[in-house]
Amino acid sequence: MGGCNRLRPKPAAEYVYVVAKETFLRDRVAAVSNRVANVTNGQRLQVVEKGRRFLKVKTDKGEIGWIEEHGVIDQDAYQQFADLAKQHANDPVISTATLRDDLYLHVKPGRQTDRFYLLPENDKLQMLVRASVPKDAPPQAAPVARKPVVKTDTKAGDKPASPATVPTIAATPSPPAAPVEPPALEDWWLVRDTQGRVGWMLSRRLDVDVPDSIAGYAEGQRIVGAYKLTTVSDPESSFPNGQVPEFVTVMSPYKDGLPYDFDQVRIFTWNVRKHRYETAYRQRNLQGYLPVQVGTQAFDKIGTVPVFSLKTATDDTIAIDPATGAARPANLTTQTFRLEGVIVRKVEPPSAAPPPPLPSVAPQASRETGKKAAKHHGTRAKHPKHH
Repeated sequence: MGGCNRLRPKPAAEYVYVVAKETFLRDRVAAVSNRVANVTNGQRLQVVEKGRRFLKVKTDKGEIGWIEEHGVIDQDAYQQFADLAKQHANDPVISTATLRDDLYLHVKPGRQTDRFYLLPENDKLQMLVRASVPKDAPPQAAPVARKPVVKTDTKAGDKPASPATVPTIAATPSPPAAPVEPPALEDWWLVRDTQGRVGWMLSRRLDVDVPDSIAGYAEGQRIVGAYKLTTVSDPESSFPNGQVPEFVTVMSPYKDGLPYDFDQVRIFTWNVRKHRYETAYRQRNLQGYLPVQVGTQAFDKIGTVPVFSLKTATDDTIAIDPATGAARPANLTTQTFRLEGVIVRKVEPPSAAPPPPLPSVAPQASRETGKKAAKHHGTRAKHPKHH
C-alpha cells in the first residue's frame, strides 16, 4: 500500500493573488496574532489550508501564514486578467492619459466587477476602448403607502349614521404611470499600462494627455484626443529649437454615455508672424469614433503633406456590445483631409475632381495676447479636468 501511495500523483498546487495594496500574513486566526510576512498587490501565494474566512498560504520565500479570503482573487479571476492582456496586446492606442490617484483595474466595466491590479497615481496609460455602463443607483427609501380617504354622507347638524350604515370610500383616480427614465450611464476605458497589464478603469479618474500649449483653447469642451500633424519653424517662439507642433484635436461635451467618441474636430496651426496658435479649420455636429489616423501622403504638384482621417457614422444605427457596453456603429465612413500650409482640403478619390478648400473659420487666436500665447509653452494651462 505504501508503494501505491508513492505512485499517486500529487494534487495540483492552488494559488491566489493579493488584491490589497499591502497587507500581512498572521501566524494564527485569533484576536491576538503575530505578523509573519508582508505581501503586496499582485503577489502570488500558494494555498496550504482553507478556513472559514481565512486561507493559510505560503509565499515564494517559504513564509507561511493566514490571510483573509476577501483580500485575494483565485486562479480563475487571475486568468481572466491574463487573457484580457493577451487579447488586447496589439490593440492600437487611441490616446494616452495620466492617472489622478491610485486605482484598480477591473476585468469588466462596472464598479462591482472583479478587480486586481492597483495602479499608482500619475501612472501613464494607453487608452484602447471606451464603454458606457449603467451607474450603480443609490439606495432609495420605500414609498409610504397613502391611507384611503373615508367619506360619509353625514352633514353638520345631522344625526350620526347608524352602525348599520356602511361608509363609502371615495374613488381616487390612479395617478398616471411615471415614464421610465433610462439608467444613468458612466464611461469606462480599457487601458494598458507600461507593464502590459490591461483592464477597465473609470473614465473620470483619468486625465487625457493634452499639450499645455493648446489645452487652454478647449472652450469648455473635453479634448479626447490631440494628435501632432506637423511642425513649423519659428525661431522667435519659446518651443525647443523653434519647432512648433501643429495639431488635430477632437472634442466632446463633458457627459458620460454618449453613443460617439467625439462630435467636433479642430485644427490648430501656428501663425509664424504673430507667434500664436490659430484655428485653421473646425467641424461640428459629428458622430466620430476614435482613433484618428495621422500621417503624410504624397500628392502631385504639392508634394508630401500632412494628412489625417476621421471615422464618422453615416446614420444613427448603433450596436452596443452586451459584454462591455462599447458602442459600435453599424455604418461607418472614413474621410481623409490634408493640410496645405494653413488650408485644409478633403482628399477625394483619384477619379474625382480636385477638391476646393473646405469652408474654414477665420483665424482665431486664444483670448490670450499673441505674446502671452508664445510664452505659453512650458507653463501649465488652466483648463477643465478631463473627467
